[in-house]
Amino acid sequence: MESLLGLLRIRIIRGVNLAVRDVRSSDPYIVVKLNKQKLKTRVIKKDVNPEWNEDLTLSVTDPDVSVKLTVYDHDTFTMDDKMGDAEFEIGPYIEALKMDLAELPSGTVLSRVQPCRQNCLAEESAIVWEEGKVIQNICLRLRNVECGEVEIQLQWIELPGAKGL
Repeated sequence: MESLLGLLRIRIIRGVNLAVRDVRSSDPYIVVKLNKQKLKTRVIKKDVNPEWNEDLTLSVTDPDVSVKLTVYDHDTFTMDDKMGDAEFEIGPYIEALKMDLAELPSGTVLSRVQPCRQNCLAEESAIVWEEGKVIQNICLRLRNVECGEVEIQLQWIELPGAKGL
């Protein structure tokens, strides 16, 4: 607990134009990894534009590690097919959390993260102060696949007894 900074809630919002891995569609689910932690969403049947709106919560001990996200197609009788992956850094988000935000109006953009070769961002991602919380909406372009994007949202949860930022 002494090395725990807090919890990162990743809301897996939806997939957009995911790859077809079955006859006409796919049965996608997402696995999120941070260090040794591994969480997964529920499977959505026959949908290449699935809406999960599911929260996965990870313990953060090191702000400099990246989060890995992999999309799979669930298969009943064979190994699940990989439908692409993405990776993103939480460093810029953690930096925004350290700012003195008490007096800022809701909706204030704290910083922006630009897409580049080192990240999987499909577009610019703003880190925003929203109703007392720091929120980052991210659209990730999947790698190692012909098409697909995943939209997620980051939110921080302070933990009593945690080291904090």
